[in-house]
Amino acid sequence: MYKEALDRQIKLIGEEKTDILQSKTVAVFGLGGVGSFAVEALARAGVGKIIVCDGDVVDVTNINRQLYALHSTVGVPKTVLAKARILDINPDAQVEEYNLFFSKETLHQFDFSGVDYIVDCIDTVSSKSLLVEAAKSAYKPIIACLGTGNKLDPTAFKVADIYQTRMCPLAKVLRKELKDRGIDSLKVVYSEEQPLTPIAQDKRTPASISFVPPVAGFILAGQVIKDLIG
Repeated sequence: MYKEALDRQIKLIGEEKTDILQSKTVAVFGLGGVGSFAVEALARAGVGKIIVCDGDVVDVTNINRQLYALHSTVGVPKTVLAKARILDINPDAQVEEYNLFFSKETLHQFDFSGVDYIVDCIDTVSSKSLLVEAAKSAYKPIIACLGTGNKLDPTAFKVADIYQTRMCPLAKVLRKELKDRGIDSLKVVYSEEQPLTPIAQDKRTPASISFVPPVAGFILAGQVIKDLIG
């Protein structure tokens, strides 16, 4: 049983709270540089069921920052890799995978009734706002990650309500989307670092580095775990 591997954790939070985590279901949307590490921490903490959703495959440009991205995994769906790794960590876990992008067209495939917490690591504003709206409609707690691109300081991340954030261009855009949907609160992980200007001429794709997105992922998972165990 995986619980035998949680001896150090039980010394920290106790057996009762570890059992609580084993009874919970957490859904993670987006398995990139942030989401892959959020899943990693949730799995190692013994969360009983993890739902993973991402419609992408590993690309060589992912290798600098994403947990599942290796030269040997290029072209493999991220959900397939996530499920295999979760079960290799915790054979007792239940894993449900959705190899698709969350959108208006795929929303109907998800039943949030059995989910205890939702983690948003999606890149696109339209899908992020749709997921937040779906979570709020289902009365499910959700935490979202804001922009980690063009950032170099992993110590600048904060946890706050989106309406209290600053220095994050994505937050500004998402706030407007949420206001339009009548959503007045959202717990987020965001960076207060001033975004850097990419050196390359093509600025459409955010620049990134190995040690920033994973930190955001671990903060997300930590917040979820602390909320679940009270």
